[in-house]
Amino acid sequence: MSTTTHRTDGEPLAGDIPAPRERPGFLLCRNDYRVRGHGWTQRFDDASAAADALRAGTVDAVVGALPFDVRDRSALIAPHVLQVHDGPWTPVAHSPMPPVRVDALNPPIDVHRRRVAAAVAALGEPGAQLAKVVLARSIVLRGDRRIDPWNLAAALRTGDPHGSVFVADLAPSGRASTLVGASPEVLVRKRGRTVSCRPLAGSAARSTDPAVDAQRRRTLAASAKDRAEHRFVVEAIADALSPFCRTLEVPAAPEVMATPAMWHLGTPIRGELADSASSALDLALTVHPTPAICGTPTAQARDHILSTEEPRGFYAGAVGWARAGVDGGDGEWMVAIRCAEVHADGRSARTWAGGGIVAASDPDDEVAETEAKLATVLRAMGIDSGDV
Repeated sequence: MSTTTHRTDGEPLAGDIPAPRERPGFLLCRNDYRVRGHGWTQRFDDASAAADALRAGTVDAVVGALPFDVRDRSALIAPHVLQVHDGPWTPVAHSPMPPVRVDALNPPIDVHRRRVAAAVAALGEPGAQLAKVVLARSIVLRGDRRIDPWNLAAALRTGDPHGSVFVADLAPSGRASTLVGASPEVLVRKRGRTVSCRPLAGSAARSTDPAVDAQRRRTLAASAKDRAEHRFVVEAIADALSPFCRTLEVPAAPEVMATPAMWHLGTPIRGELADSASSALDLALTVHPTPAICGTPTAQARDHILSTEEPRGFYAGAVGWARAGVDGGDGEWMVAIRCAEVHADGRSARTWAGGGIVAASDPDDEVAETEAKLATVLRAMGIDSGDV
C-alpha cells in the first residue's frame, strides 16, 4: 500500500491538541509549515533501507527519527497518510503539566565537569588527533501523573513560538517511548534542487537584563574560541555536501541567532544540487552526525563519546521527513536537541544538553552552558533549571 500525501491550508487540528486516538505518530512544526504522519505501511529500523526505499519509489514518504549513532536502530515509518499543511501549529490550549521532579543527574555535575576537564587536557596534547568533542549529560525526570508528550510539545511551542517542535514515536526502533523537542537547528532541508542547512555551534546563555544580554551577544560574536569551534562544523558540512552540489554558498562568517534561552553562532549554507533524485533523507545521512553534536574528526569524536557517556539513543540524532526521489525527494531534518524522551507509561522522561569542547574550553563554562540549554525542556515541564 502506498502512502497518501496531500497539502491543505486549513485543518480542524490547527490549534488544539488532538485526542489520543486521533494523534499522528509524527509531527514536525516549522514556522512556515507543519507535517504530520498518520499510521504506517512499513516500518524501518535501518535508515539506509528507508533511504533505499525512497530512492526506488517503493514508498512515497518516510518520517521519524535517526539515532545519534546511525549504526543503532532508527525509528522510521512510511506513513499511511502524510499531511503537509501551510503555517505553523499554534496550540490554543493545553492541559497543565503534572508535577515533575528531577530524579537523577547522569552524570552528576561534578563528574561532567571532570569529563570536560579530561577532554580539554587530551585536546591540548601535542599531536592530538581530536580537535573537538561534544560532551552531554542527561536528567531523568519523574511525574506524579502521566506526562503527555503532546502537552509537552504544546508547552514547548508556547514557550518558543518561533521554535521547531517535533513529536516522534520511537516504537519502530523497539523503544516504548516518544521523542519530543523544540530544536533550533536545521540539519538539512531540500526543496527541488535547493539544499540548505543552518548549523549552530558556539553558544551563550541569554540574560533577562537587556544590557547584559546584549553584551553576551557581542562577546559571543567576537569569541575566537567559539568561531573556531563553529568553523569545524561549517567546513564538515560543506565538504559533505560539495559532491552533491553544482554550486554551494558558504558565508565566510557566522551570524548570531537567538532562542529564548540561548545565543548561537549560525551559518546559513545553501546549494544547488547537481541531481534532484537524492532525497532529504539521503542528504541527512550524508551530513549526520555533524561536529555540532559529535566533534571532529567524526570517528574519533564518536568513539570518545561512546566510551565516556551513557548511550544517547535519539538525543543528538535527527527528526524529520522526506518524500520519495521520484516525487522530488523534498523534506527536512532537524537536529534532535532541546528534547526529551518520554516513556510510554508517561511517568518518566529523560532530557539532555551538551556542548562542544575544544582545547580552549573552560569546564565551569561548559557546565553552565548545559544548564542554560536544559532550561528549554525543564521550563516547559514547570521545573526551575537552577542547580541541574
